[in-house]
Amino acid sequence: MKTELSEEKTISSWLVFLLASACGLIVANLYYAQPLVGPISAATGISAGSSGLIVTMTQLGYAIGLLFLVPLSDLLENRRLIASILVIAILGLITAAMAKNSYIFFGAAILIGVGSVSAQILVPFAAHLAPAKQRGSIVGNVMSGLLLGIMLARPTASLVTGIWGWQAVFFMSAVIMVILTILLSCLLPKRNPAPKDSYRAIIKSLWYIFKTTPVLRRRSLYQAALFGSFSLFWTVVPLWLAQHFHLTQKEIALFAFGGVAGAVAAPIAGRLADRGWTRRLTGIAFVIAAFSFAITHVLQNNQTISLFIFCMAAILLDMAVSGNLVLGQQAIYALGDEIRGRVNGAFMAVFFAGGAIGSALGGWSYAHGNWATASMIGLIMPVLAFLYYLTEIK
Repeated sequence: MKTELSEEKTISSWLVFLLASACGLIVANLYYAQPLVGPISAATGISAGSSGLIVTMTQLGYAIGLLFLVPLSDLLENRRLIASILVIAILGLITAAMAKNSYIFFGAAILIGVGSVSAQILVPFAAHLAPAKQRGSIVGNVMSGLLLGIMLARPTASLVTGIWGWQAVFFMSAVIMVILTILLSCLLPKRNPAPKDSYRAIIKSLWYIFKTTPVLRRRSLYQAALFGSFSLFWTVVPLWLAQHFHLTQKEIALFAFGGVAGAVAAPIAGRLADRGWTRRLTGIAFVIAAFSFAITHVLQNNQTISLFIFCMAAILLDMAVSGNLVLGQQAIYALGDEIRGRVNGAFMAVFFAGGAIGSALGGWSYAHGNWATASMIGLIMPVLAFLYYLTEIK
């Protein structure tokens, strides 16, 4: 079937805005629970040591969707596929809001994660539409929307919870997903790929592509380490802010707004990637991420200054993660149109597996040693990635 996309690569500014907004709204579903670990645990009977699983289960579902649903974008018409996957997210959100015990909530969290992978079909969709010379900047702009969704999800969830309770966060998002599903179904252009392989062959090829493509393997592991430290930070920090600084949910929301400034790194990184700065900026991202954890141990005796330092650490860490994500996607999207869905799926699956590990380690380490233990693990992750980065051949 002939694709409805124009043969000439082009993308309008309003479509970029739609894709960026949709990505942000969809991926926010993965992070609404992060600052709500305390109230959700209390309502569903989750223990302190297992609290990190609230976020981990969502990221696990996301990784499953990335491995088994995102590759379908190389096989099926993309617009219909995106709408179908969003229905899974809607079901998960409604179930989470109504959950009365940990088993139901964890099951709903997995569904939310699986359904949210539609965002990772929209990102390569933008790359398909973009002219090659502008691909980095356009993907960077779309990723800015996605990253704003990640960063705004936490303060939004805290604010809504402070007013109406944590269940309202999931009900409201379910309504937004219904509206978004209708909009995307009506406004997105169709994209019918020309598949050369069956679904089974595509899934089997994921490991082969990952194993035989050094750029994909490196960029995936780089981002997994950074996202692991990012997930650990934002799983633990709301608990630490409440315990150590005695902040309320609304005050924690204001703190989380500070991290939004880190999203500015995404479009900048995209433009610099188009100029060939990818390798240099990658090393800088690891250094900034490690530094963001290290500075939180400075001037701890003065709570006002310490809180300000924590806010700066959040901004720096978010900049490192968002900037490196765009660098990685620019590198892997250059591998070819025909495998872009699979490449993106493998990249994101490894990346979010790192996030799931970071969240789980965050909950465990905080329960056993508070911020001191958690931050040490968070610092080690980008340091290990930097050591691996030093082995990269120019």
